[in-house]
Amino acid sequence: MRRLSLFLLVCLLYAGAATARAQVTPSAYDKTISLTAGGLGSMFQPDYGPNTLYGVGVYVDLKLTRWVQVEAEGRWLRFHQFANVNQDNYLIGPRVPIRQFGRVTPYVKVLAGVARMNFQYNYAYGRFADVAMGGGADIQLNRHWTLRAVDFEYQKWPNWAFGTLAPYGVSAGIGYKIF
Repeated sequence: MRRLSLFLLVCLLYAGAATARAQVTPSAYDKTISLTAGGLGSMFQPDYGPNTLYGVGVYVDLKLTRWVQVEAEGRWLRFHQFANVNQDNYLIGPRVPIRQFGRVTPYVKVLAGVARMNFQYNYAYGRFADVAMGGGADIQLNRHWTLRAVDFEYQKWPNWAFGTLAPYGVSAGIGYKIF
């Protein structure tokens, strides 16, 4: 009788362990698609005129897998103008996280799109091709909120009116994970 009881106890424990699930979904099966939208404050050297331009922007990050991510951003550099010189950027491209360190995720990105520039004293404006290379770090505050602690960008405008223009700058902001 004692052996039968021990055998039944071992069978019950084995059956319970075989059907039990862990509390965390394995990473291979976890939902990987997510969408984060946020706002930015930016400071850029426009490479045209003496003043540093300040402005606001928005960004959207679409995460398809751990390594396949797309970022789109729009930036309007309208504050601290010299003679009405300002710049806008509308960019999209791949974003690659380097490695996660606790709540901090550094990343690199290469974006392409169009830039708009208003020349001094509203004399003229133009639209130009824009390629931006950069990187930064996001800090996960909680399940939905992310602090974009720093975001550096170096831009090239290859078909600018008088050669090549190379604005560069830094941004910071906050984002909300929609899903």
